[in-house]
Amino acid sequence: MSSRPSSAVPMIGVDRHAALPLHRQLYESYRSAVLGGRLRPGQMVPSTRALAMELEISRMPVLTAYAQLLAEGYFETRSGIGTVISEALPQQRSVAGKAQIPPPIEPGPRNVSSRCLTPYRPFLPPWIAGRGAFNVGGVALEHFPHRTWTRLVARSARNGAGIGPARDVMGSIELREAVADYLRTSRAVNCTADQIMITNGSQNGVELTVRALLDPGSAVWMEEPGYQLARDVLSMAGCRIVPVPVDQQGIDVVRGIKMCRNARAVIVTPSHQFPLGMTMSVSRRLELLAWASKQGSWIIEDDYDGEFRYESKQIASLQGLDRDGRVIYIGTFSKVLSSALRIGYVVIPRDLVPHFMRVRWSTDLGSEELIQTVVNDFLREGHFARHLRNMRLTYRERRSVLVESLEKTLGGEAEIVGAEAGLHLVVLPKGLKDDVEICKAAAREPLWLWPLSHCYHGPAAKHGFVLGFGGTPPERIPRAVKQIREVLRGRR
Repeated sequence: MSSRPSSAVPMIGVDRHAALPLHRQLYESYRSAVLGGRLRPGQMVPSTRALAMELEISRMPVLTAYAQLLAEGYFETRSGIGTVISEALPQQRSVAGKAQIPPPIEPGPRNVSSRCLTPYRPFLPPWIAGRGAFNVGGVALEHFPHRTWTRLVARSARNGAGIGPARDVMGSIELREAVADYLRTSRAVNCTADQIMITNGSQNGVELTVRALLDPGSAVWMEEPGYQLARDVLSMAGCRIVPVPVDQQGIDVVRGIKMCRNARAVIVTPSHQFPLGMTMSVSRRLELLAWASKQGSWIIEDDYDGEFRYESKQIASLQGLDRDGRVIYIGTFSKVLSSALRIGYVVIPRDLVPHFMRVRWSTDLGSEELIQTVVNDFLREGHFARHLRNMRLTYRERRSVLVESLEKTLGGEAEIVGAEAGLHLVVLPKGLKDDVEICKAAAREPLWLWPLSHCYHGPAAKHGFVLGFGGTPPERIPRAVKQIREVLRGRR
């Protein structure tokens, strides 16, 4: 009678801030441990669910990594046992020799770029340490088609995706064609595949755009309040941020012109402004396009969650109104699929494509081919459209439960804004003066609230908090809202 293999102690770690996607970090860590002899043939590995919980990440990148390791022969499954290290490895394991430790030397100066001297504000500050309800950016991972995704990953890995020679820095032509078809029909984006660059998420798209179009010292309009990570990209590039106020129609173009008429660019979220949630009016869009055309400025449109609307029909993209090639359109799959899946796209005016290619060539050379192949198949075979339909129903329910709970529990104590679209809304409690302290207190419940004041470049005009409802089950929401009420009453 054979004994049960010993379980592998997870020697695996991930860095959520690294450029390398989580699934790739897991794959490389396991592959290195197997080939280096740190994991032995027959040794068990944790289940995908257990490892995801251990690392505090979603299950999706773990499933993707395991599927590739199984397809390439590093893992194998055994009936009644689970997943183990393969007895027949795909290539000879190597054993690293002992490293020679150099003698200590006197340390010299540790000079860094002046752009890195701004204090780093990590994405996991103390007010969300609890990792509870209302994670901004969270999605309903329990509804993700894990079995379909795993099958597509395994099929692509068996077919050799991701292990061939380097390909076009623009990305897989098959995926670019699929994305172009999707954007033309769903977002009224005027584009063809040759204008699309596949990126490692929307943040990577913003960074590539800034590198291609802006110089240190360039003035850039930013919505005030606005998206902190976009501001961080501009700051790291040495740009001068011009915080332009928003009103119910979106960014105030007249105010922007008064503040800095000749700004090189503007970054906007017209479909669902982050964080206040308004949709930019058609008249304001035309006003912004006219300014950009006259000044020769660029409009960077971040359409981060334009797929989800609850009280009106889908709004066409700003790019679809552009007749002068001034708009760079940035999108992502993370809101429909998972934030752990770092894959997005940029739609580039045709004459700028060579400049973006030059920038991409000098950075990461492109996105991972395996995931591009899987996403292409997911789109082409109808899985994406089916999943998007399901998610629209799911998020509509969660949004309705949240709004109803807030109105019932907080009543006239707070104003709710930005609930018409997207996966978040903003709560503005009356008389609130310090939203950071409220968010820190809420983290102990645990609740994951984001302080509105941190979305401002200058002094905060309003205090409140951003609530994400995409990743919070509807049955959890009413109780979590009551916890918010207790926190507010206890801190006033």
